[in-house]
Formats: sequence, structure tokens, C-alpha cells
Amino acid sequence: MPAPLPVFLRLLLLFKLVAPVTFRHHRYDELVRALYKVHNQCPDITRVYSIGRSAKGRLLYVLELSDYPGSHEPLEPEVKYVGNMHGNEVLGRELLLQLSEFLCEEFRSRNPRVLRLIQDTRIHILPSMNPDGYEVAAAQGPDMSGYLVGRNNANGVDLNRNFPDLNTYFYYNEKYGGPNHHLPLPDNWKSQVEPETRAVIQWMNAFNFILSANLHGGAVVANYPYDKSLEHRFQNPHRTSESLTPDDKLFKKLARVYSYAHGWMHQGWNCGDYFPDGITNGASWYSLSKGMQDFNYLHTNCFEITLELSCNKFPREEELEREWLGNREALIQFLEQVHQGIKGVVLDDNYNNLPGAVISVTGINHDVTSGEDGDYFRLLLPGTYTVTATAPGFNPETVSVTVGPAEPTLVNFQLKRITDQVYPVRRVPGGGPRSRGKVLSRTPKRKDTATKRQHRGPA
Repeated sequence: MPAPLPVFLRLLLLFKLVAPVTFRHHRYDELVRALYKVHNQCPDITRVYSIGRSAKGRLLYVLELSDYPGSHEPLEPEVKYVGNMHGNEVLGRELLLQLSEFLCEEFRSRNPRVLRLIQDTRIHILPSMNPDGYEVAAAQGPDMSGYLVGRNNANGVDLNRNFPDLNTYFYYNEKYGGPNHHLPLPDNWKSQVEPETRAVIQWMNAFNFILSANLHGGAVVANYPYDKSLEHRFQNPHRTSESLTPDDKLFKKLARVYSYAHGWMHQGWNCGDYFPDGITNGASWYSLSKGMQDFNYLHTNCFEITLELSCNKFPREEELEREWLGNREALIQFLEQVHQGIKGVVLDDNYNNLPGAVISVTGINHDVTSGEDGDYFRLLLPGTYTVTATAPGFNPETVSVTVGPAEPTLVNFQLKRITDQVYPVRRVPGGGPRSRGKVLSRTPKRKDTATKRQHRGPA
């Protein structure tokens, strides 16, 4: 009976293809196979791509989930999860693999909540930012004697102390005047950071991320910015006061959403520590310089919090299922938080998209900008706000908007281009026009010169 054999093999392969991610630790090759397995299960809503390589050349893979994978849809926000930044803190890595599988399965089952999430959100999942460190930690396993084995990358660098220090620039600008958002990178930043850090920064600049969480281990608490205290340079970094962002109330809400949706984080007492509501300001816990959380907020449109998810940095496999059940609802609810505040499109007077327009909210000293398609997203708590859109060469537009507790309020802007200035011209005796009340428009001389050069070609 030769005919049934190919059919049996096909069924066997299909079974293996759709087999769920098991509750076990995944080495690098297994992680890659798990991501592609999810993609094969749900090819219409997923994409696997790489953002770069680790110090040892391992590809840093991301799984994207969206109803149009590979494309940004205007007014659809982008969200990211990052796991395993410290190679020996492994729970986040496994949770993100479970989340990827869960979203795919629930989408195929037509779960209304997941359908809506995938259709309205573009989700990016980086399970391991530090695959080299993970392999070192995994070689010793959960019973490792060295608490920090595998924490750093292959060059011995802590990746969460490796981002350009933009806090110092912000504190200076806050005191003496200067931008409060999208702070520029140093000219030589690429030579100052590790390959993994460089890949993540370029990833941040390639996508207009709005919300993010960075998954760690060693405690159970939701940590919100700033991580670095103003007194970091002058005092013991382990004895500092809180350092609050202009969006402190919003960040506290985001942290509480995760904490209270988590199985036990909100109880406060975990791992021998106590954090009210299961949340903490980073700097009030301990001051951290050059971290990824603060960098997101100061360099991009992205609001990121840090999730410490387990007392044991490398939990045993038999603990993974309980950890997944304790985090599953929180991981979903946090993704849904990107759909609050206001969003819209900034256009010019000819209905062209205006990328890079600045959206300011009166009373909150932190602006955001519109993306390449002119769309913007500003996370806000319920309330009434005065919002202004500005762009070089255009008159600003200001509106009052009320934000509700549910869906984001749509607020579009159409900016009018600044017209050339008009100068009065007088007539002189025996000469050309100078007075008599007649007004002629003149273009500034500098502009004429630029126009002439444009027609002639380079000088």
C-alpha cells in the first residue's frame, strides 16, 4: 500500500507544524524555529525579520503581527516587546514566544478581542536582544552558581547601560532651554555602543513606535521612567530620589495596568521587596544611567516601561507554565493601552502629509512628532487638553480636545503655509515706486539667489 504513505507523512508534518510552543527553554536555533513555526501557522498576519546581528553574529529576529505585515497603515500604532536584554534573565524570552503562539492561535480561532488587536495594531516582538549572553547562561542552566553569568553580551558589556546618555542633555535643556523630545544622538554614537544596541537604535528610528515594554527578571515589579536621577553623578546611585517625566501620571497608569492584570505583581510583596501597587519609579529604586527605557522616551515617540517578572532570573522549566498564566492577560492588556489619547494626520494646505510635525500639549513638557505618513499618536489620560501642531514654514494650529477613557480621539490638523512677507514700497521723485499708498510684494533677496542657483545648477 504505497499510496497512503505520502498522505501520512504530510499529516505528520502538518501536526509538527502546528504543534504549540512547549513550556521549555529554547536555545537560539530552537527560538528561530519557534518564530518561523508561528509564521507558518499564520502567514497572513505575521512576518519574521532581522534588525541586525549580535556581537557573535547571531541574527536578532523579530516577529511582526499585523493584518498587513510589512506595511505601516496610517493611524495604526506600532508597539514592541523586547526580551532577554540581559542574557541570564530568560523568562521574558519564553513569555514572548508563548505570546506569539497565543496570538496566532486565537486569531485563527476568531477570538474577537485578538482579531481587533491584530487589525488595529502593528505588534513587533524581539524575544532575545542578547542571544550570545543567553547561550552562556543556558550552558549552565537554572542551577548556575554565578548570579551574573550570561548577563552581558559577548563583549562583556551590559546592554542596559550602553545607550547614549540623553538624560544629561534633557536636564540641561530643562534648566537652560532646549528641545524636550527627539534629542539628537552624538555624532560618534555608533562607535560608542555595542552591535545589539546599535541594531535596536536603528530599529527604533525605522519604525514610529508608540508603546513598548522591556522584559527583565530578578524582581517582580513594573518600573517606569526616569531610570536616571538628576543627582546620579553626585550621590550614591543606590540612594536616590524619584525622577519623574512630564508624563508621570500616564506612566504610572501604564505600569498599574500591567501590575493589576498580572497574577500577583500588584500584591507588592515579592522576592523580599515591597513595591506599592507593584510599581516603582526607576530612579527611586536605584539610579541607572544609559538605559533603554529613558532613551526611548527622550529620542523617539515611544513610551517604554520595564517589567521585572520573576524572582529567579533563570526559572526551571516546570515553573514556566505558571509564569505564562500569570502574565498572559497582562501582556495583552498592555498592548491594548496604545489605543488611548489622541491620534490623527497632519496635512498641509494642499492635503499633502506633513512628516515631522510637532504635536505639543499645553502643560506637558514633552512633544511627539508625526511619522512618514503624517500620522501621529499622543498617549494621554482622560481629560481636556489644548493641543498645538507646528511645522517649519507653516502657521501653527491649536485646538481644544476632550479625551475619553476608551478609544483615542481623532484630531486632524491642516497647517497653512506661511506666505511671503509684504513690504510697503514708496515712489521717489523721478524714480520708481516708493509711496502713494501702493503696496508691492517682494520676495527676500536670499530666496531670489537660491532660485537662480536652482535654475543654473551648482555655482
